[in-house]
Amino acid sequence: MKEGIILAIETSCDETSAAVVTTDRKILSNTLHSQEDLHSKYGGVIPELASREHILRIDEITKSAIQNSGINLNDITAIACTYTPGLIGSLLIGISYAKGLALSLNKPLIGVDHVKAHLRSYEIEFTDPQYPIVGLVVSGGHTLLYIIKDDFEESLLGTTLDDAAGEALDKIAKLLGFGYPGGPVIDRISKPLPQKLIQFPSVKTKSEYDFSFSGLKTYALYLLKGQDMRGKERELNEDELKTLCASFQECVVDELLSRIKRAVSDTNVNSVAITGGVAANSRLRDKIGQYCQKNRLNLYIPSVKYCTDNAAMVANYAIKLYERDLFSPLDLDAIPTKKYEHSHR
Repeated sequence: MKEGIILAIETSCDETSAAVVTTDRKILSNTLHSQEDLHSKYGGVIPELASREHILRIDEITKSAIQNSGINLNDITAIACTYTPGLIGSLLIGISYAKGLALSLNKPLIGVDHVKAHLRSYEIEFTDPQYPIVGLVVSGGHTLLYIIKDDFEESLLGTTLDDAAGEALDKIAKLLGFGYPGGPVIDRISKPLPQKLIQFPSVKTKSEYDFSFSGLKTYALYLLKGQDMRGKERELNEDELKTLCASFQECVVDELLSRIKRAVSDTNVNSVAITGGVAANSRLRDKIGQYCQKNRLNLYIPSVKYCTDNAAMVANYAIKLYERDLFSPLDLDAIPTKKYEHSHR
């Protein structure tokens, strides 16, 4: 193992985070500033406000991470940052700050793919995962199904054709007046699960591994406004609201699980990983846990604090690149969108 200490910076969306992690994956610090309060009144992330907040916070967050780690800045052996995908302004702030540090300290720069950092975030706590793994990245911006072949290689099986799972949950929450982020609110309201749930239609996609959530969102709108979409939104009582939330969440979770089950069956793997912000959803965690236990599969789900965007997961993936001397040039640029290609097509 190539020894070193990674300082990682994450600014892809609305969290400003910095972490100091050793190459044997000991987390010395993982500092994060959330912008939820800033954006909640708008019902979603406002890119310009997110960028300004990163500018205001990134220096203090990074200095706090270094101070909390108990090391000196000169002990850092490489600087990592998220460069794709994400909000262009937010990404540029993190990249620019990381470049400045790398240049001033004469340390290598490591650009990290945000999705791959999520995908491998289970490694932070599971030090000896059994490959191959069916891996699902599920968040507000991404829903991607992989076969993780080994420590460094993976193949994409399926992706969402429209909304990401977390995006669909947030949009329904906004429709019901819950604010942003809405997914955790829906999760909380849905407990305990009502005895009778609304049956949402099943989703058909051309590829058996792809996802689609926009139709489910539309069906929820029909329930509220009528099939012609011209009616006044129904006023739901507490029980009706709970039933709608729980039913929509159950449908989203079942769509995710159906693709995982199909991939496990088709590939005969013995391990499953679920990562990303929606991996914090309690219903998803419960149902995948029951499925894996029943079928004697290894299950790797990060702790909730490592599901949402954080710099520790960026450092974790950067370690792989560091050990292979896969460094980035100082003209590294932000790539706000990235197309993840299916490996089986």
